[in-house]
Amino acid sequence: MNEATKSGFAAIVGKPNVGKSSLMNALLGEKIAIVSSRPQTTRTRILGVLTDENVQLCFLDTPGFHKPKTKLSGHMNKVVINSIGEVDLILFLVEPEGELNEQEMALIEDFKVKKLPVILVINKIDLVSHEQVLMRIGELQALYPFTAVVPVSVSNRDGVDLVLDELKKACPEGPFYFPDDTLTDQPERTIAGEIIREKILRNMRDEVPHGTAVTIEKMRERESNPDILDIEAVIYCERESHKGMIIGKGGSMLKKIASEARADLENFLDTRVNLKCWVKVKNDWRNDESAIKAVGLKYDPED
Repeated sequence: MNEATKSGFAAIVGKPNVGKSSLMNALLGEKIAIVSSRPQTTRTRILGVLTDENVQLCFLDTPGFHKPKTKLSGHMNKVVINSIGEVDLILFLVEPEGELNEQEMALIEDFKVKKLPVILVINKIDLVSHEQVLMRIGELQALYPFTAVVPVSVSNRDGVDLVLDELKKACPEGPFYFPDDTLTDQPERTIAGEIIREKILRNMRDEVPHGTAVTIEKMRERESNPDILDIEAVIYCERESHKGMIIGKGGSMLKKIASEARADLENFLDTRVNLKCWVKVKNDWRNDESAIKAVGLKYDPED
């Protein structure tokens, strides 16, 4: 008799820069969400799918919950709240020390309303002592009846398998939603744009990276050589001064961004890539609803 299958959607939530995208990539064993040391790297909901024997887990990597300063960041918060209402399980990531901020406390209140199973993941335990981790567990367990508490260091891949074990335990019975070999629901164009944006985040400083967006204008196999994939991308920024910084002296910064992105794209797509990037200005696009849509981000103020 075949063993019953289990399947479920799990939202990964928490404040910015707590390690949500890194955790999803670690759980999947593949990099599909971009990672940066900067807060608010993730702008929309990214689905990652892991099928392991009779269990299929569908992870939703959400933007960090934060105080919105632009229309775009307000939309990002709505994505988090909507995600919590659409899933079977929640992974709540927190730091190993410090008081929970206003947004984290708001998430806990939302957990109480929706009464969903919540697995608490305390990340970055390599930065504190074992005694501090135990104290942290006690503090947080007093706030909510978590299904499980798992201390991890995602950067060291310490405890990631324990998170997966707890997810499998909590996952409800049900049919698979995706074919066994599915990794994500994101189109290759979206992943390509995010890979380029990651390189901007990693190479640029201050406010320039958050004022950028990337659209893929062309992505097709070269007719004369199908082993080469031609990709043309446009990087949008908010000011002319930012455009100059992204391009760099003699085009040096743009070449560096494109070179690093091409290497990741070839690894992800398993083919040779010819990447061309241009930089254009869209003034204050993060506060312009039509511009947010124009750069490929879904925006619905009624969400």
